[in-house]
Amino acid sequence: MNELSSKENKQTDGKKIAIVAIIGRPSTGKSTFLNTASQEKISIVSPIPQTTRNAVKGIVNTSLGQLVFIDTPGYHESEKKLNLKLKSITQEQLNAADALLYMIDSTRKAGEEEALTANIVLPYLQKTIIAINKTDLPASNAAASRLFLANTFKDLSSNQVFEISAEKDDGINEVLKALYKLAPIGEKLYPEEYYTDQEVDFRIAEIIREQAISRLRDEIPHALYIDIADMEWRNEGKKLWVRAFLVVERDSQKGMVIGKGASMIKNIRVESIKQCRKIFDYKVDIDLQVKVNKNWRQNETILRKILK
Repeated sequence: MNELSSKENKQTDGKKIAIVAIIGRPSTGKSTFLNTASQEKISIVSPIPQTTRNAVKGIVNTSLGQLVFIDTPGYHESEKKLNLKLKSITQEQLNAADALLYMIDSTRKAGEEEALTANIVLPYLQKTIIAINKTDLPASNAAASRLFLANTFKDLSSNQVFEISAEKDDGINEVLKALYKLAPIGEKLYPEEYYTDQEVDFRIAEIIREQAISRLRDEIPHALYIDIADMEWRNEGKKLWVRAFLVVERDSQKGMVIGKGASMIKNIRVESIKQCRKIFDYKVDIDLQVKVNKNWRQNETILRKILK
């Protein structure tokens, strides 16, 4: 990332500015790309599909200008209310974006879900860059991904397709340069020191959720959300105290989240605090508890609150 993330970054007129929506199937590496490109922890990462629930913004400032990335939820077909909301968030971002980054997982065969995602991208092809991701892995088959793209997008230019490894930071610069070519001239949308516009409570909630879903199995990762109930500055503004609830759907899930001797909830809390202290330049203390909100995924009020 050095050649683009240089000391030449200066806020001047005539720079390239673009809002870039990232789209792809669940677990294609969209969040990893965003974190690598921005060189900051913006979006939580997990092997569990549909970890991303919100249109998370990551801001990349370089000597060429500013790219504001929107990490959209993984796109897949489902009629469940939560999934319909996630699809709606993705579609809104595609309509509003100056450019699209369509990511494909080269370790998986392109099936119906990939075809669905490609069909969503098709109307925006002229403003789309495609990244074939995970090419560093033994299971990667970039040639198969390229064949799928050629059969799907008849007017696709070879200059629109790149093979990358978001995790290894391989090929990221080339993707950024291609996106800058699509970007219009304009003034920066955010100050240069910004790498996200996320509010503190949202970032802390996402950190807690990441630590929870990395330790929990079966249906629980999809059946939980984080409710930040209160935040308070203490120690003369040197520490942020947060009271948060890890909310699940059933009483049986509550016991699993708490764990034997409260070991699970303790681990989630401790690791969340450690991650917060890596991100924020002040101490964060978290009072984490578990509660049940039955069938919250069918509750329109809850969905409006947590999906933005």
